Amino acid sequence: MFRAAVNLAILALMALPQAALALTGQITNLSGAVVARGADGVSRILSIRSEVIEGDELVTADNSYARVKFTDGSEVVMRPGTQIKIDAFRFEDGNPDRDSFVVSLLKGGMRSVTGLLGRRNPGRASYNTPTATIGIRGTHFGALVCNNDCASVPSPTGSPPANGLHVDVADGRIVVTTAAGALEFSLGQFGYVASSTVVPVTIPASQGIRETLPPQAIVATMGGGGGVGRAGELECVIR
Repeated sequence: MFRAAVNLAILALMALPQAALALTGQITNLSGAVVARGADGVSRILSIRSEVIEGDELVTADNSYARVKFTDGSEVVMRPGTQIKIDAFRFEDGNPDRDSFVVSLLKGGMRSVTGLLGRRNPGRASYNTPTATIGIRGTHFGALVCNNDCASVPSPTGSPPANGLHVDVADGRIVVTTAAGALEFSLGQFGYVASSTVVPVTIPASQGIRETLPPQAIVATMGGGGGVGRAGELECVIR
């Protein structure tokens, strides 16, 4: 019994440095409720300044909004009813060879701004969705996944957006890739992917679906594009 207890204590101590290295970022803005489910299956309710780590799955409730700031300066704004998973995150100031940033948008919509990791190692930063992978190139972009659940999202036609992935680029470039091919989108462009087996297509601006912030967020007019931003660009705060 005693030896078993000692062994468990040693294992717990050995795990502490790994847990510290797993720190990914924190919730910097929040309106409503957001829940994180860790890789161990344990769920926790998050608040302002709550830490998030690699492996966490984050879910915003209806009428809720959350902003995650990663330790490299990357930012993700989650709209109501959104689910993302932090698949991989490794960032050390002096060790770019270990960089890794992979986030899955499983449901709903988000806006994202690239941090230091994505700017110095764009090939090691990406967002996965059910229909395509989004590669970033120093970017501020929006993404919306629809699966018969986008009735509340405004569109130019007044009808719910079509099922699939909708993207818009406010700064920089993104590359959207499916099993059928890839297409690059740059500043001011809109894109759509119907499924993982078709090539992404460009949508005219007059028909594009822009992922906007929920009503709880006030967007300052320091820059163009709307959404989440770095210093000197767009900032968002909670009413």
